[in-house]
Amino acid sequence: MSDILNKILAVKADEVAAAKKYQDFASLRREVESDAELRAGLRGFEAGLRRSIAAGRAGVIAEVKKASPSKGVLRADFRPAAIAESYARGGASCLSVLTDVQFFQGATDYLKQARAACTLPVIRKDFIVDLYQVYEARAMGADAILLIVSALDHGLMAELEACAQELGMDVLVEVHDGDELTAALRLKTRLLGINNRNLRTFDVTLDTTLGLLPRIPAERLVVTESGILGQDDVKRMRAADVHAFLVGEAFMRAPDPGTELQRLFD
Repeated sequence: MSDILNKILAVKADEVAAAKKYQDFASLRREVESDAELRAGLRGFEAGLRRSIAAGRAGVIAEVKKASPSKGVLRADFRPAAIAESYARGGASCLSVLTDVQFFQGATDYLKQARAACTLPVIRKDFIVDLYQVYEARAMGADAILLIVSALDHGLMAELEACAQELGMDVLVEVHDGDELTAALRLKTRLLGINNRNLRTFDVTLDTTLGLLPRIPAERLVVTESGILGQDDVKRMRAADVHAFLVGEAFMRAPDPGTELQRLFD
């Protein structure tokens, strides 16, 4: 595990502990489970991706991200609602919204604002390490959560997945290498993200996705993440039968994110 990931997880544990003091887990759970509107309002994250792909288009998870630990601020003029509207016009299948505060300058309100501005399904992009955060995700309106294999042991990962699915949310499980893929394939979710960024060196290569493909069962929907910067990258992935993409940096640096989405996936 990289030093930065260790640091993030330590901070995340403190954040969860502080949140539980503000609202205890039992109270949050009752609030979520008793809210009929929350369950009725689920948009279907996996279904959104598969609809786009079935129509012959790429399934694009467009990311709403202000900053990253490695690149700093990506978009100074950061307006989540306007970005979400732009993505919807540009043909995105789903949104990914960063809610981590300290390392990515994200916020819960960013997810709420982005989701309210469009009809796209939204995944909460964060470092989920506790059941409390799963209920938090549903309370803020998320349709899916991200689970990062390198941040979790299998028992906890399976528990988090089961909780999310009981609440009606989809789960995107993220891997970086073959060992993590083995662990991810033990989960039930059909959404498998392959992050092309090495968490130790921050180097990026699309060969990460391509190298793992032969080991992935056909029923899993592969989402390639990081390093999709140009049309050649998209063509290379689609030629390998990878049709779902999570893209953030390329869009966040563009004057109009939705227009850049259209250009990249034209």
